[in-house]
Amino acid sequence: MCGILGGNNPNWNYKEGIECMRHRGPDGIRISRMPKFTLAFARLAIMDLSEQGMQPMFSQDDQVGIVFNGEIYGYHKLRDSLITKGYQFRSTSDTEVVLNAYLEWGDRFIQQVDGMFGMAVYDKREGTVKLFRDRIGIKPLYYYYDGRNFGFSSELKGILNMCTTVSWEIDYTAVYDYMNYCCIPDPKTYYKNVYKLQPAHRMIFDIKTGKIIKNSSYWRLKVNEQQGAQRKQSDVVEELRYLIRESVKEQMIADVPVGTFLSGGVDSSIITYEGNRINPLLETFSMGFDKARYNELQYARELAKRFDIHMNARVFQPDIFKEYYSRIKTWYDEPFADTSAFPTHIVSRMAKEKVTVVLTGDGGDEVFGGYSRQARIWQKEKEGGPDHLLMTMVYLKYKKWAKKNNLRDHFWMDDLTFLLGSMGRPLVMSDRDLRKRFGIDKDYDACWAYRKYYFKNLPPMTRVQYLDLKTYLPWDILTKVDRASMAVSLETRVPFLSRKIVEFAFALSEEDRCPNGEKKGLLKKAYEKELGRKFLYRPKQGFTMPDYYFSSEKSQQEHIYDELWTKETVKIW
Repeated sequence: MCGILGGNNPNWNYKEGIECMRHRGPDGIRISRMPKFTLAFARLAIMDLSEQGMQPMFSQDDQVGIVFNGEIYGYHKLRDSLITKGYQFRSTSDTEVVLNAYLEWGDRFIQQVDGMFGMAVYDKREGTVKLFRDRIGIKPLYYYYDGRNFGFSSELKGILNMCTTVSWEIDYTAVYDYMNYCCIPDPKTYYKNVYKLQPAHRMIFDIKTGKIIKNSSYWRLKVNEQQGAQRKQSDVVEELRYLIRESVKEQMIADVPVGTFLSGGVDSSIITYEGNRINPLLETFSMGFDKARYNELQYARELAKRFDIHMNARVFQPDIFKEYYSRIKTWYDEPFADTSAFPTHIVSRMAKEKVTVVLTGDGGDEVFGGYSRQARIWQKEKEGGPDHLLMTMVYLKYKKWAKKNNLRDHFWMDDLTFLLGSMGRPLVMSDRDLRKRFGIDKDYDACWAYRKYYFKNLPPMTRVQYLDLKTYLPWDILTKVDRASMAVSLETRVPFLSRKIVEFAFALSEEDRCPNGEKKGLLKKAYEKELGRKFLYRPKQGFTMPDYYFSSEKSQQEHIYDELWTKETVKIW
């Protein structure tokens, strides 16, 4: 894990750009200046702790260089294959494996690897720089492009500090999008001319012409459009268990100590159970809250006691929130509304005291159907639309509160508008007033970012799972965890998001993956014997910070709006 950065403008401050990402790479910084391009790297040593694992890393003839942020799962097999083809290795790092794979297969090397990554390949032979981001969007990768100048970075702050010749302009459509999605959707950022490289995308920049000549997807997830059961359940369960065990095994490979996050929920419990089978001395890290409604610590303790797992736990208190509130802008660089970023950061701090890598249960909800909104769409289509009635009843019962928060727009809505509202839209004014305040055209489509990934031809739960996998997961969940953990130089890995597991799950019919609309039905069935039905089939709580941790005089939404969201103050973010 690390921070990467680069650009083609000789007047930019590459040292300042990479230095501001020291938290991603406290183990050393290196800047390499080539003709017409510069690469920079901040290292967090995970694989091959020696100098041989340092980046930028170059081929033996210095024609190809790479900066790589992330990990390649099971890279030893690919390394062995390259050795049989005559490649020699100076290190034991996965970075050198990626470099030699590129030398062997060119851009097609990306089809050979599974992992989490944002990377840049400098190819002097072609006169190009190529960016690649992993299939799901686990690791971040930003780029700046104004038609002539080009640069990239692991975090937005790297670009802001590197591009010293740029006058930054706020993209107010991104501000409006934030107010709808509670984060800024790909490929937008808070600033004009700065973008996020989308997951599963490759970008090619021509150094000579100063032009981006390609930005396209290299992978498309195949989704089963069938609803009814197609496979024998015992066979599906057996295959899933094997894939999870192999994924956990591969992702526990490191030259530094590895632990797990154990929230007490289904997903992290399964990952911890499998991790403990591999390493009985596994360290786990848990965060709870002082209100039972939000607290899953008792379930984490139950699992730890049952399997004799060493557990490190802490209860999140309001004073901790007050301590870290002012720091969130430095972690996320742009507006971000998921309050669980705070406890995620605190549990990351706790983990960093003992390990450098942790495995998480993130991705289980998206891959196996764990959210209520997924099940609700399923129920709506199966039973003829009870959501219409439900939301109408809610509005009538809580009419005063709904009017105060201008939630009328969320009632009597289509699926996309409902899903947008279910994300916790932080609006305290009408959509019309918001558009007027930020100069947003009346024809601007608030659901544009969802519309690209919502396919009515898919079964109802599968439809929303796919949408969440493409949107909510990379924009919110993975962003939250990456920034919160990397702020303390902790690498997080996500076994449920290995390529094999994601492709396996979405190749199943909806009934095979979520029997009778049961959230994470298949996943729960796979671990019933070990974890027990009582443990697995309890109501989902999630990892949510209590509302009262915010101002006692204002609601969360009012606090966010008053502090951040006037056109006059938005520029200070």
